[in-house]
Amino acid sequence: MNLSELIMPWSAKGWEKMQSMNISIPALAWKLVLPLSFLPPVLLYYAGTHYDNSYIQGFPEKNWHFITTTFFLAELLTFFVMGWLIHSVLESHDLAINYHDAYLLAAIAPIPMWLSSLGLLIPSALITGIFAGVGLVASCVILYLGTSALCHRNTDDVVSMSATYTIMSAAFLAWIMLMVIVWAY
Repeated sequence: MNLSELIMPWSAKGWEKMQSMNISIPALAWKLVLPLSFLPPVLLYYAGTHYDNSYIQGFPEKNWHFITTTFFLAELLTFFVMGWLIHSVLESHDLAINYHDAYLLAAIAPIPMWLSSLGLLIPSALITGIFAGVGLVASCVILYLGTSALCHRNTDDVVSMSATYTIMSAAFLAWIMLMVIVWAY
């Protein structure tokens, strides 16, 4: 892996390269989404079974088997729904994108969120929150840049900005719903 591959989602050229790889949607799901979707539930289970009430009051008493299994399945469902949503929103704004590119964006954009779960290795709710916040911002930036690049628009194009904000709102809502799964049980 070279440096240009590490900055792929941060540039239009990187998105072009990812598009040209022509990775199928099932391959994206199996090789990228599925493995990275394991990371948050596994780390959440670790934190829930190893940290005491000083982390968050009532945290260790939760049913972590049920929560993490449900969380994992919800993450997988979110990928498929977000791919469809990205395609639908961009098409409704008259931005040309195919399903492959919509799912490519749905697979790449949440990577910082998945990696932000590494903050759970540090037994501090504040640190975990900071990691999650940084991951959320980075995911939004990737979504914004990816939308512009995949629709072949400038990053200051008002139509692509509007569509991206709609997608970001839906993604944020999905993230909130995933967090509700954790705290509701």
